[in-house]
Amino acid sequence: MKLGRNPVALGAALLVAAIALFVILQPDDSGEADGPIVTNSATGESEAKPAKKKSKPKSPAVPTVIVRNGAPVDGVLGIEADQGDEITFRVESDIEEEIHVHGFDISEDVSAGGAATLSFPATITGIFEVELEYSGVPVAELQVSP
Repeated sequence: MKLGRNPVALGAALLVAAIALFVILQPDDSGEADGPIVTNSATGESEAKPAKKKSKPKSPAVPTVIVRNGAPVDGVLGIEADQGDEITFRVESDIEEEIHVHGFDISEDVSAGGAATLSFPATITGIFEVELEYSGVPVAELQVSP
């Protein structure tokens, strides 16, 4: 007996295979994978990441001077602002001191191991020194433009 090729049987087999693949590969509606799928390229493993929630935009970080052994660690901080802006900066210190903003005549005490945040409106223009008042060490330079 000679085995012949039956095009109808072959078509039916291909159709059954296509339907089976469709059912097997269709997405899971269980709700377990709400976010994108992340694949680790090193291992080839995939995992579902939860969908990210929309968050409020972060406010800009407050410029910070870190004082160690009576001096600013990264040198004098430059702060630029326009007249009318709100100026805010922070000083973290390992010594007890007074932070003084010349020209504005604003000062704030900082304890050893503590921090002080200064915030004030830029009401006048010019270049102003911010210093550790007792030791006379500059920690910031404030430039306010018209």
